[in-house]
Parts: sequence; structure tokens; C-alpha cells
Amino acid sequence: MQTTFELLKTFTEAPGPSGRENTVRDRIAEHWTPLTDDLCTDAMGSLIALQRGSAPAPRPAVMLAAHMDEIGLIVTGLEGSFLRVHALGGIDRRVILGLDVIVHGRRPLPGVIGSRPPHVLSAEERRKIVSWQEVFVDTGLPAEELAGLVAVGDHITVDRELVALKNDLAAGKALDNRASVVTITLALEMLRSRQHAWDVYAVATVQEEVGLKGAITSAYHLAPQIAIALDVTFGKQYDDDRPGTFDLGKGPTIAMGPNFHPQVVERLKEAAKAEEIPYQHEPVSGGSGTDAWGIQVAREGIPTGLIEIPLRYMHQPVETAALRDIERAARLLASFVARLETDFRPQWEDEA
Repeated sequence: MQTTFELLKTFTEAPGPSGRENTVRDRIAEHWTPLTDDLCTDAMGSLIALQRGSAPAPRPAVMLAAHMDEIGLIVTGLEGSFLRVHALGGIDRRVILGLDVIVHGRRPLPGVIGSRPPHVLSAEERRKIVSWQEVFVDTGLPAEELAGLVAVGDHITVDRELVALKNDLAAGKALDNRASVVTITLALEMLRSRQHAWDVYAVATVQEEVGLKGAITSAYHLAPQIAIALDVTFGKQYDDDRPGTFDLGKGPTIAMGPNFHPQVVERLKEAAKAEEIPYQHEPVSGGSGTDAWGIQVAREGIPTGLIEIPLRYMHQPVETAALRDIERAARLLASFVARLETDFRPQWEDEA
């Protein structure tokens, strides 16, 4: 098995924009195949792997879901030797100038996002965030050759290697949410050598960044008794002590609020305490904006929990996380699954 950093590098550097997750899905499948008993891709493109439990059939099932898609760009037009583009998901226009990108046309093409130099901009222009009308991708190809290789609707991803920082941190693109895919991968490895009664469905979902689509459809298909979504949350940055931000290196968060079944939340806390895994409390007052939001209301409703990894610089090309938070989230996930009794079903109890 690769180290946590190596796994994160393998998954984050693979392209996988929303709706075109093929390459990253193949890389994940390579790692999940030896850890699971069955594996398939559903009609939406989500990767679904089954690790069977030890209880007699029919067994209850728990779904572990993390989205594998990343934010990117989509080609909206060709103007001579340049490509017009727009956002695919919540990409941040403040940081895209100067980026290296890959244009996924008939074949992958390297490109850059340039801008007019500051010398020729007015003072007012220098103060503004560049508009989409002013964002172009340059591949270096002449117009005729470019038109033969790229079409409107093609996807573009950031070309960025994962970097190891000091203090066990890693920075790169697509840690949202490939960090959580690493968490599930590590948990599957742990569960291979740890008895668990329930069937485990590991799902790498598609199109979360454009509407939680893979989570909704895979949850409807699998109809698990319980689901745990995994995602990233806002990590504290410099001089940042606001509520809703969390320390890197102090463990994953366990979310609490109307999106999450209280008994599932309590079981997650119990699992963390039983194995002395540090975690942080994350109150979520409404929709979590994660796969958990879609899974919870699939079919007649699925009791759902959410584990999140603190992440700095979300939706930027230098997303930064602590490797030990990813590893602790995996231990928490494996402990939660291993402690599920066959007859456990989350219930609603009257409060005193």
C-alpha cells in the first residue's frame, strides 16, 4: 500500500472535472479492487465497491461516500488561437490568472491562463477581479490546428503537482475531495483485517461540485441502512479564529445538525473515544452542501453522518491539509463500521 502522501498524490494529480471523472475513477478502481469483493461503475459514473460483512445474509449495509470530481473550466468558444472559458463548479476567478492547465480535447493539451500585463492596465482595472469575458486559455497552437483539436464543451483542469509542506502538510489541487477518497481507501485497508458484520459500500461519487448528483443517484440505488459522507471543511488560516473554521492537525470534524441523524453522530463520537482519535465538533445549522445533503433524502430517507477534513484555501490550486487528519478520519471510519451490531437501526426517540 502506498503512503498517505503517495495516495493523495496519485488521486489529486489525476484529472476528473465534474462530468468527466474517467481518469481519476480508473486510478481509484486500481486501489479499491484488491480491497473489495465487487466493483462497478453506475450509470452516472460513480464508482461503487462492496466489501462484504461477516454476518449471515441478508446483511445490513453502510454506505461510505466521497466525491471524486474537481472544479475546473469548460470551453465556451474559440477565438483565433485562444479559448474562451467559464467555470465548471465553484472555481475562484481571483486565483486563476497565471495557472498552468490541461485542455481535454481530442488529446490532452498543455495551456496557460495569461492576462494583460499590469503596465497597460488603468488603476481602476488593476483593482478589479478579472471577468470571465477577459479569461482566455493559450495553448500556443495556431487557430486552424486548435480548432481541429478542441471543441466547445471540452473540459479544462488545473495542472498542479502535490507538494509536501513542513509539519506533515500537503498542498495541491483537488484535495476537495480526493483527500476523503484517500480516507475511504485507508479505511477499506483497515477493514480488510478487522471483522465487521455489515456490508460496506464504498462510493466515489460524481458531480458533487455541480449539484450532489452522484450521491443522490447512488444512495437511491444502494438504499443502505446508514450512510457516512466524507468531505472537507474550512481550515483555519492566518489570523483566523472565526466560528466555522477548524485547526489542521487536530483531527477530523464530526458534523452535527439537521442533516445528520443524532444516533449516527453519537456512534461516531463513541468510536472516536473508544480508539482515542482526536476530533472536532462541527455544528451545521442547515444544509451541509456535501453529499450528505443528497443522501439523507434519498428514497424514504437514510440516516446519515458526516466526517470532514479541515482544509485551507478551498477551491484554490493550493488546497492544504494535514496528512494525519486524513489518517485519523480513516481510523474513525473503520472503527465506526467495525462497531456496528447487526441489529442496530437508528431510531428517533422522544426527548424529555
